[in-house]
Amino acid sequence: MAGGGDNAQTNGAAARDQAAMEEGRKDDYDQGCGLAISVPFVQKIIAEIFGTYFLIFAGCGAVTINASRNGQITFPGVAIVWGLAVMVMIYAVGHISGAHFNPAVTFAFATVGRFPWRQVPAYVLAQMLGATLASGTLRLMFGGRHEHFPGTLPGGSEVQSLVLEFIITFYLMFVISGVATDNRAIGELAGLAVGATILLNVLIAGPISGASMNPARTVGPALVGSEYRSIWVYVVGPVAGAVAGAWSYNLIRFTNKPLREITKSTSFLRSMSRMNSVAA
Repeated sequence: MAGGGDNAQTNGAAARDQAAMEEGRKDDYDQGCGLAISVPFVQKIIAEIFGTYFLIFAGCGAVTINASRNGQITFPGVAIVWGLAVMVMIYAVGHISGAHFNPAVTFAFATVGRFPWRQVPAYVLAQMLGATLASGTLRLMFGGRHEHFPGTLPGGSEVQSLVLEFIITFYLMFVISGVATDNRAIGELAGLAVGATILLNVLIAGPISGASMNPARTVGPALVGSEYRSIWVYVVGPVAGAVAGAWSYNLIRFTNKPLREITKSTSFLRSMSRMNSVAA
């Protein structure tokens, strides 16, 4: 759930292609030929599938086991599992795919120019696939009893859950932007910081909204369990919160560039028009 960086000077075609595949860098490789199916790109997609699978398997598995074993894991235990699962998977595959595991994070990075738009659909599909496979595995292991449903449903009103999902995903994306895209941050601590944020958010919002923060985390179990109530809350809230969090951090990101240059380089509309002109 983290990734980012600045444009780098590269020498030779191989180095340029590799640099273009990394999160947050301008998509030099794809601009001229569309979305190329290269080995590094396939590796990134596979990493996102595996990462999302193990994240959902651990987190939703903890929810399911806690429900089926009379609360033996406990609610704080479930929150710890979610935080640790995110942390270890960031350290496992963050250097390969950026460890997004979350369509909202991927979309938010794209809106601020730190992820190529052409790769967004593939990333989102990979994340949804990983979440669905993990949910299917849990259903095969523990059955499909309604009380063991590991998805997210509002504990109060839909509006209450929507606001909570927006706030906690804003918080999450703000932290991700700080520790994973700012060169002044200690990058080695990104996994710890993001995992701790997940843990805190689950403790805060879990009893009310389920603390999804991730459309894949909600849609995967919903597809497997055929439970679609209030699913829009867990798509709109996290996506809007993540975009707002990413842009808010951009507002406070240190730079010594003049205002005219900042406006030119960070404007979403300008970047989109530039990409469209190149594609044409």
